[in-house]
Amino acid sequence: MAHGSRTTRREFLKTSATAAAGLALSSCAGPIRRGADAPKRPNIVYLMTDDQAWHAMTCAGNPVVRTPNMDRLAREGLRFTNMFVTNSLCAPSRACFLTGKYSHIHGVRNNEVPWRDQPIFTDYLKQAGYHTCFIGKFHQGGKVIPAKPDIWMGFTDQGVYLDQPLRDFDGQVKKEKGHNTDLLGDRAVAYLKEHRQDPFCLLLWFKAPHRAWTPTERNKNLYADAKIPHPASFNDDYAGRPDALRKTEMQVEIAKPPKSFDEWLKDYYRTLTDVDENIGKVLKALDDLGLAGNTIVVHTSDNGFLLGEHHLFDKRLMYEPSIRLPMLVRYPRGVKEAGRTVSEMALNVDLAPTLLDLAGLPVPGEMQGVSWRPLLEARPTPWRKSWYYEYYEFPAVHMVRPNRGVRTDRWKYIEWPAWHGKIREEPTDYPAEYELYDLQTDPDEMKNLYGDPKGADKVAELRQEMARLRTELKDTDPA
Repeated sequence: MAHGSRTTRREFLKTSATAAAGLALSSCAGPIRRGADAPKRPNIVYLMTDDQAWHAMTCAGNPVVRTPNMDRLAREGLRFTNMFVTNSLCAPSRACFLTGKYSHIHGVRNNEVPWRDQPIFTDYLKQAGYHTCFIGKFHQGGKVIPAKPDIWMGFTDQGVYLDQPLRDFDGQVKKEKGHNTDLLGDRAVAYLKEHRQDPFCLLLWFKAPHRAWTPTERNKNLYADAKIPHPASFNDDYAGRPDALRKTEMQVEIAKPPKSFDEWLKDYYRTLTDVDENIGKVLKALDDLGLAGNTIVVHTSDNGFLLGEHHLFDKRLMYEPSIRLPMLVRYPRGVKEAGRTVSEMALNVDLAPTLLDLAGLPVPGEMQGVSWRPLLEARPTPWRKSWYYEYYEFPAVHMVRPNRGVRTDRWKYIEWPAWHGKIREEPTDYPAEYELYDLQTDPDEMKNLYGDPKGADKVAELRQEMARLRTELKDTDPA
């Protein structure tokens, strides 16, 4: 998990002019081949939802939502069961996906910090001959657009579900009639049929299922009679938990009044079904055009989402529903034993190096993630035993204090550093607080073991591991 200096996109383009003439593959990919026997570089279709919970797919065991096309990707590829974000917030996590770096390195720590001009994985693909297209919700600090893909169409802020103004193929911004999800899906299909150039990389990033959860007309009554199961922690009274949790403003009652929890969750699932239907249109286009066999299709979300766990909604916290997200990968040429699940802990910073590796390009040393290629190929490989989490945005919407922590396959340790400043113009001092959970015996994270003498050794061990990870990742922020 290497890392390095912060290179701007301009510097990247100046210093990399010779790369298109021939780039060495990463160490696990073998020597480069040219001529008639050279394999075609894979095409890439990168699908992303906004705020999709990791279990909000039929293939993940959800008893309500129906997602036949996501299920198809899982059946024909792989489903990661332990996929996580390193900062559970929209803009920071998207920047992690794009750069392969942590928030404290790429600089996008919250939803308001403008995107900094720096190389992202599509820059390396474009330089190697890929045609790059971005469609949808970029969401990188206000009105900032992606770093010059060949085609960009979509919107830069949260967007609206109905009649969304979109930049189109001709570069003009037009307000069109229709549902946001369908408009984006239709443009993706049009790109594949009419505008692509091989090899291509298409990023299709949906607004849904971000609130206000407005479904299409055709699905507005879907799941009307469904029984919505409440999570085991729905009535959590926060006993033994820090004040930092109690003082968040994320309770389900404020999610979407005046609707009840059950009704807004049905709308959430309806908008997700809209997405699944549009994924189906994209998959059909790949089939009809004969592209499926040589195309990597990735489906994920920008972060996880609390759907009533701990009586909360939204994300930001280091609890499992917030940091865990769906991840599906289909690549007929590169996935061994399709239909299996991958249990190794994977991170959002891994996707950029993975796609570069699969495209036959070297992974830049400044990227902090690790390629999943050996996991896709079912090869035994040493893998991470722990990983580091960070969150910064405060004071802000939902009032979640800065926090950080370390997660292993069994344990989770969370720190809420002391905070001093003003909240709503009032001087405020918050003491440091801590949490410790045994995910094996307490998967719902209901019993905070911090302060229990029996957990003292584990706290010391995890603090030491977090210090090691912070050093490795060059995180020097004291608080």
